[in-house]
Parts: sequence; structure tokens; C-alpha cells
Amino acid sequence: MPKLSDPEREPEVVMVRKKLPIGIQTFAKIRQENCYYVDKTPFVARLAEDGGYYFLSRPRRFGKSLFLDTLAEAFAANRALFTGLYLENHWDWEKRHPVVRISFASGQLQSRAELEARIWEQLHNTAAQLGVTSSKETIVGFFEDIIIGAAERFGERTVVLVDEYDKPILDNLTHPEIAAEMREGLRNLYSVLKGRDADLRFVFLTGVSKFSKVSLFSGLNNLRDITLSEEFSAICGYTEDDLDTVFAPEFAAAAAEGTPLPRQQVRDWYNGYRWGSETSVYNPFDVLLLFAEREFRAWWFETATPRFLVQWLARHHFYTPQLERLYASEQLLSAFDVEHIEPEALLWQTGYLTLTGVHDYDGVKEYQLGVPNREVRMALNEALQQAWLPSRPRQSLGEIFRILRAGDAAALHEHFQRLYTSIPTDWYRKSPIAQYEGYFASVFYSHLASLGLPMTAEDTSLQGRLDLMLRAGSTVWLFEFKVVDGDAPTGEALAQLIGRDYAAKYRAAPEVTQLLQVGVEFSASRRQIVGWEVA
Repeated sequence: MPKLSDPEREPEVVMVRKKLPIGIQTFAKIRQENCYYVDKTPFVARLAEDGGYYFLSRPRRFGKSLFLDTLAEAFAANRALFTGLYLENHWDWEKRHPVVRISFASGQLQSRAELEARIWEQLHNTAAQLGVTSSKETIVGFFEDIIIGAAERFGERTVVLVDEYDKPILDNLTHPEIAAEMREGLRNLYSVLKGRDADLRFVFLTGVSKFSKVSLFSGLNNLRDITLSEEFSAICGYTEDDLDTVFAPEFAAAAAEGTPLPRQQVRDWYNGYRWGSETSVYNPFDVLLLFAEREFRAWWFETATPRFLVQWLARHHFYTPQLERLYASEQLLSAFDVEHIEPEALLWQTGYLTLTGVHDYDGVKEYQLGVPNREVRMALNEALQQAWLPSRPRQSLGEIFRILRAGDAAALHEHFQRLYTSIPTDWYRKSPIAQYEGYFASVFYSHLASLGLPMTAEDTSLQGRLDLMLRAGSTVWLFEFKVVDGDAPTGEALAQLIGRDYAAKYRAAPEVTQLLQVGVEFSASRRQIVGWEVA
């Protein structure tokens, strides 16, 4: 089998438009209704060839369910669906395996009883579809009988596919006691898999979060986590090549109809997700909605505003400039459980941060995380801004863009003065968000980040770390923040900017026509900017 990154043959670009499979997670429907389909079947062949038990974590609406359905059709030997795809000539179509599918993707379960009722419903339906029976009265016993009975009836070992394995837990994270009950119920279900190796051909579980094996898969030591495997980094999502080939007709049609979609703008908005390799992918939901509506919007983000995430970040006093640059070990990224959630793990697993770099220190890997694209930067920080501030800024978006592009430091100072003045004094007393030192800088960052302009926080150089860099056209702004105890500015913020010469790396850039260094000092007692010095 060829390497997954090396296609067997160069794909042909056929300029015939097809249906956009928006919201379609059924492989058969996509193939039978002449929809666009990015061929992910080389990954199916590789996984099946190696065999075993797999786990894959990806954010919501990234194509996990469609890939799971593709696996199901392949193991069920439905060859006609794969005509013209890689798998057509790289699969043993004589073998038809029984497939057990369990999904928690739909609805919201709010108790252990509801979870068990959902499990029983799916197990009974599966038993009927596969033509097997069981007299067992426990979930574990009934599930085991399905696996064993199906293998005996079909003469081939059983395949188990679980979609959104963790959703019952995630839906209840704001109620830890219920989430813990859900975890125990799911652990009971998944415990069946560790003892039925002789009857199982293939097991694949997908979800958003990566709960520790100890908490949810105790004893399932052969579960291979491919979330950060380089060879499977593009198993979900669309690559740049996919847009150049499969979706070329959509770009051509948009241009011909007077609504062109500039490729660089498409990249800036929707590309940038990485898992374990340099290959970045687009969110499929974003791409399909972009082609359908010919409008740049936060399509993915708008499908489910992360209220829990915003509340959680506020409650834990998260310093939002860190969204641009965080560092974490693989162990930290996996540190996710009901009683213990690290912000890096939560943001990465839900898709609001992605891998921007991997550093290897004598075999020990450290992952650099950052915001993947303009959509996430704008939409997440707009949501954060609404939580950080009791009321929205009144100044128009166009005016703020003009100020930043023109390098009008005085107007920007006035804008932020009005912004902080608009926060009622009583709100500081009642809101826990305002009770931590990083609040002022977090408001400053999230307000600017919601504009979607290129920016870097904690920008590292030989001289140290610059708090924030923002680029507006050919104008570059450099900000350093300080919180002072009294009412008077100290001048330390600008002095640090100049003393460490953070501007050196930007001063020589030919595309930069204007460079401003701004020292910003916040008074904890006055709750206002008391120092604003510009160089």
C-alpha cells in the first residue's frame, strides 16, 4: 500500500459541479446523490491493514461521523459505494463483517438512567439488524452476546464503531456529579471491549475529548490513540490539495458568477488546523457553507456557541492573550477528566487551539498551541468579550479599523478609555471576572482579537517576550502591559519595550510602513488606563 501522503496517481480536476454535502454524514447518501467527496478511503485501508483498537479525537463537525460511516460500509462489503475510490482495488470484498454501531451524537442525556436507556435501545436495534439474540439482563452481558453471536452467524469477527463516545459526559460538565455518573455508565459499556479480542476484528471510537485511559478505558491497554499520529493527521478535514482538485469547480463557478473566493482569504479564515504534522486542514463545515453562501462568516463557530467554555475560562481567570501562544506536553493535553480539566486540553480538544509547532527535547515532545485561523480568533474573542464586559463598545467597527490602520495612537487611547469607563463600578464588585490582575489585558486583547486582524501574543525574541503585536495593513502595533498599584503611571511598560528593543524584528520588514510602540499601564484601584505612552 502506498504512503497515505503520496497518492497512487495524480487526481484529475474535473470542472463539473456536484451537490454540496452540507450536514450529510452518511457515506451512501453522498455517493448515491452525486455529492462532492474527498477520498478518505486510503486511511480506511491503512487502519484495517494494521487492525486493532483505535481512538480518534477531533472537534465537532470535522467529519468524524462520516468517516465512521465509511468504515461501516467498507466492513459490510458494500463495494458499489466505493467505485472509483482508492479502496475499490485495495480491499477484500469477499469478506463481510458484522458491524455494531453505537452513537451518542444526537440529543442530550441528563441522567445515568437516560444513558442506560439509550444504550439498551441501540443494543436491541443492533441485535435485530444482525439477527442475534440474548437473554442477558445486563448491558455488559447483552453487548458481549451481540459481539460473540454476530461473529458466529457471519463467520467473520465483529467490528465495533462508537461515535461521540464522550458526549454524555461533555454535555454535563457543568454538573460534575452527573458527568461522573455518565463516565461510570460508559466505562461499564466500554469494559466489554477489553475481554472480547478473539471475537473482534476492528474497534474504532471517536469523540471530542481525550479522557484518560485510566478513567474511561481501564484495562483497555491495546487502544491506540491516533489523534496526534502524523500518518493520520488529515484523516478528517480538507487539505489544500483537496480544495485545488475536488472543489475546483466551486471556485470556478464563484468567479464566473461574480462572487470570487480569493484563496488567501479562504486560507486565512478557515485553514490552519494541525494534528501531529505540518499538513494543515480546513474544517469541512466551513468550506461547504462558504461555497453555498459565498460569504465569509464564522460558520462552524455559530453552530454551537461555547457558552460552557466561555464561562469556564472566566471562572478560571484565564489570561486570554495566551490563546495566541501556549505550550503543553502530551500528558497535559491528555489531562482531561470530570474532576480535572486543564485549559490547554479543553481549548485544544474543542478546536479553539491547534498545534502550531512541535519541539523535541531529547525525545521529550513539547507542543506549541495557537489560534488556528481568523474565524476562531474573531468569534471566540467576540464571545469572550461579551463575558468580559457588561456592555458592548459603541464605536463602529469601521472606525476602529481606520484608527489601527492609520496608526492613530491618540484615538486608540481615547477608544479604550471610553471602553473601560463604560464598565459600571458596581459590576467590578459583583463579577468574579474582574477580580484578577489579567482582566484588563484580557479585555484589551479580546477586543482587538475580535476584529480578526493578524496578531501575536507573548511574542518571543532574544530580548524576551512582547505582550502583544497587532498588524493592521502596513501598520504594526507593539503593546506592553503593566498593572500598577497606585493612580500614577510609572513609565515601566514603554521603558521595557524600548529597552529590550522588541521593535527590531519589525523595523527591517519592507511591508511595514509604520511602527508604533505603546506602553499601557492599568490602575488596579482606579480600574482604568493611567499610562499610555507611545514611541
